[in-house]
Amino acid sequence: MTEAILLVGGKGTRLRPLTVNTPKPMVPAAGVPFLTHQLARAKAAGVEHIVLATSYLAEVFEPHFGDGSDLGLSLEYVTEEEPLGTGGAIRNVASRLHSGPDEPVLIFNGDILTGLDIRALVATHADSGADVSLHLTRVEDPRAFGLVPTDETGRVTAFLEKPQTPEEIVTDQINAGAYVFRRSVIDSIPTGRPVSVERETFPELLAAGAHLQGMVDSTYWLDLGTPQAFVRGSADLVLGRAPSPAVPGRCGDRLILPSARVAPDAKVTGGTVVGAHATVGEGARVTGSTLLAGATVEPGAVVTDSLIGAGARIGARSVLTGAVIGDGAHVGPDNELRDGIRIWCDATLPAGTVRFSSDQ
Repeated sequence: MTEAILLVGGKGTRLRPLTVNTPKPMVPAAGVPFLTHQLARAKAAGVEHIVLATSYLAEVFEPHFGDGSDLGLSLEYVTEEEPLGTGGAIRNVASRLHSGPDEPVLIFNGDILTGLDIRALVATHADSGADVSLHLTRVEDPRAFGLVPTDETGRVTAFLEKPQTPEEIVTDQINAGAYVFRRSVIDSIPTGRPVSVERETFPELLAAGAHLQGMVDSTYWLDLGTPQAFVRGSADLVLGRAPSPAVPGRCGDRLILPSARVAPDAKVTGGTVVGAHATVGEGARVTGSTLLAGATVEPGAVVTDSLIGAGARIGARSVLTGAVIGDGAHVGPDNELRDGIRIWCDATLPAGTVRFSSDQ
């Protein structure tokens, strides 16, 4: 297997309160755009040619990654004119593939951070003779996901919608968003209309007697569908919990880019990333957070598990937990912001405006 399709851009809108001009895969995670980690892991697994199937704000990808030569890859880009769903997006880029009808093509989702052994998935596909092989992972609570039961050989037996009752939870295995397709299967997907692989392609293949093989790999897996998950994923990359050859520098408790400034007595831990030209002031404490380019955390502020947008400023002694602060926003001194709060880009929160703790 030497080529792949990377599905990107469709869910990027979920970070728009943070950075309205950049889709999520281009927001820096552990110091580089998130897609860099995806591309680097595919390259390390032997992939040489990748077609990026893009939709939302697709025009930002090619100027950044170009032809892929800086990453040792050959990259091409195909943009949907209308939303096509996962299956439709895969079919839409088929003309750019070089593989023959019986050769494998890796397909993976740009919103998933995973430690998947890609070579093992490809080997499973080859050894089983499957038409499609799927990466499956186990989750403690599968109610938010479609279920993928398999038999004792790993062959997929069904695709079940999100379970509504305990009796419907027949497995803890879910579709983890990475596949190996026989090229001829890609060519069989209908063209010119939206197609879902989960709700249409895979069930129809099963009904027709095709061989779909599941490989359970329960290493690191995280859906980056929310800003909070994105912050966690970035921290896990820095800490080394999520593997990536693209993390700049060695894994450790923090990643401080060379142009950033951190006061000697500031405490920066928990996989925090301090971006280019960002500043952490005296006595500040930043844990498990991402500070994008030019962000400022003023003296005495405490920032935990939060995402601070480019050029945003957190005022002295303010306390943030699980917050998302948009680009250019200003949180004044002595505010207290708790889990789930989002401050829109360029907004200003005056000093002492929001508090949860006692006034004593």
